[in-house]
Amino acid sequence: MTVTKLESVMKTKYKVFLDGEFAFVLYKGELSRYGIREGIQVEDELREKVMNEVILKKAKLRAMHLLEDMDRTESGLRDKLKQGLYPEEAVEGAIQYVKSFGYIDDLQYARRFIESRKHMKSRREIYAQLCSKGVSSDKIELAFEDCYEMGGEKEAILQVIRKKKVDPTQATEEEMRRLYGYLARKGFRYDDIRQVIQNYNENA
Repeated sequence: MTVTKLESVMKTKYKVFLDGEFAFVLYKGELSRYGIREGIQVEDELREKVMNEVILKKAKLRAMHLLEDMDRTESGLRDKLKQGLYPEEAVEGAIQYVKSFGYIDDLQYARRFIESRKHMKSRREIYAQLCSKGVSSDKIELAFEDCYEMGGEKEAILQVIRKKKVDPTQATEEEMRRLYGYLARKGFRYDDIRQVIQNYNENA
């Protein structure tokens, strides 16, 4: 493989292209240490050395740092590493590294996510949010089974009504129509909405 281009990312940091394809990012001192400059031939042995000694090591450290900042899904962590210009090989290695310590677990993430939101949001809304974070549908369904009892959304409906400051026992027909519409758009089932409103005095 030939180093076809070194592209400056910042003053001391460069993208390295091998045979016209982006390979990895190195600092100026690392380029010097491994003798990498435009036009030279890079043998597989040298590429592997750079990947293992520099790129993969950095990717693992970056992954650990990102998980210190906040809880993440596997997909979310993968995206952040790619944004940091780590090649796919290093991203996969870093993912497997943090997985080996149990630092990312999409099922546990989904459980925590649901528990923190189930009293204010519908299952449908939570499901959509978890999907957007890259959690697989089978893990979401398993997490729902763990976190919800029968009729578990009724408390969330009650909390939304309280937040809207609408008293169903005193509301006009128009206010009730708007309330039903709002709750339906939030993803709550009609039967659950009706039961909560009918029994509002008992729950309030």
